[in-house]
Amino acid sequence: MTREEAHKILDEMIDSKSLKKHCLTIALVMEAYASKLGEPEDLWYNTGLLHDADYDRFPDQHPNIIVKRLEESGDFEMAYAISAHFTKWGKKYHKPLEKYLLAVDELTGLIVAASLMRPTGMMGMTVKSVKKKIKSKGFAAGVDRNEIDKGIEIADLELSEHVQFIIDVLENSSEKLITI
Repeated sequence: MTREEAHKILDEMIDSKSLKKHCLTIALVMEAYASKLGEPEDLWYNTGLLHDADYDRFPDQHPNIIVKRLEESGDFEMAYAISAHFTKWGKKYHKPLEKYLLAVDELTGLIVAASLMRPTGMMGMTVKSVKKKIKSKGFAAGVDRNEIDKGIEIADLELSEHVQFIIDVLENSSEKLITI
């Protein structure tokens, strides 16, 4: 699947600008990790972009609608990773794509939420301030801290380095995020 095809699916399935922005932030972080790890950048970008594509219209069936669509088009690796981006769904984690999508999703959402509370947005955000937000249960209460912990463990990442990596990616991608 090309990036253009993935964006077309995203636009077709999601109306919410905030959800589109979330999907794009995940795509950008996934692409950066793919580059760092020598993995296929388009696959990782598209997986991040489409991971919540069915959530807007079919929250009770998420992620089954997008997973089925991807399987029908032969995008099995992407479909499986999306089917596993929440540990409570009981999937096994074998490939880096699956592990990193899990590790990136909730934490990136929390970091973006933290940036919205700052006058400078993502610019100048620190790992220390993000870690404080993670500990604050009242902040971004919809973000599952347990999923953050499990994602970091499954992907075998170190929290501070992972947070800094996400901050750096989003800080350097601000012009791409404005377009949504």
